Amino acid sequence: MESAWQAAHAGGQLSSHIRRHVAAFEPHPPARTRLKEAAVTVIVTVNEAEEPVFVLTQRASKMRNHPGQWALPGGRIDPGEDAPTAARREIEEEVGLAVDSVDLFGPLDAYVTRSGYAITPFVAWAEPGAVFNLNPAEVQALHLVPLSDLDRPDSPQFVEIPESDRPVIRLPIMDKHIHAPTAAVLYQFREVALHGRATRVAHLEQPVFAWK
Repeated sequence: MESAWQAAHAGGQLSSHIRRHVAAFEPHPPARTRLKEAAVTVIVTVNEAEEPVFVLTQRASKMRNHPGQWALPGGRIDPGEDAPTAARREIEEEVGLAVDSVDLFGPLDAYVTRSGYAITPFVAWAEPGAVFNLNPAEVQALHLVPLSDLDRPDSPQFVEIPESDRPVIRLPIMDKHIHAPTAAVLYQFREVALHGRATRVAHLEQPVFAWK
């Protein structure tokens, strides 16, 4: 059965569908204070096959923190910046999309990591035909992943671990398992932006290898 977001895409209204759901969502602030702040963005666009996709990057192998990890475009919020400004700057710095070529719709819930970051995710739209220019110092690969991957019947997956009483979330995407924080952000994006469900993700855990 075709979902509402698939019907919206077929009718040329996917951008409006996502914008409306994000605008109606009321983000929760982080439960903790004294956190370092970062911003990431779920960028939605349409590929050459006219298939709706989102941008997933692989961090450069020589980066000090989490080298080679799959992630969304983003990074730390600089002094004097607000979260939307940082999100736009990181999009331009990492994947080469000019600020005026990306329509930033709004935020989802801030996700607090084990390493002490409050990550504010944004949802954005890039018009079809957007040209990406990767910064090799930060990004070694970029994939345009079909939105349908987020609606796979085996997704999401919740795993129990002895180190925490919270479930670890992972998403099967491509032939990988994507973990939190990226998995938590993408899961909430699916629930809120695609399906209009105000699902929260603050209780979802990261795997132990990502706690540092």
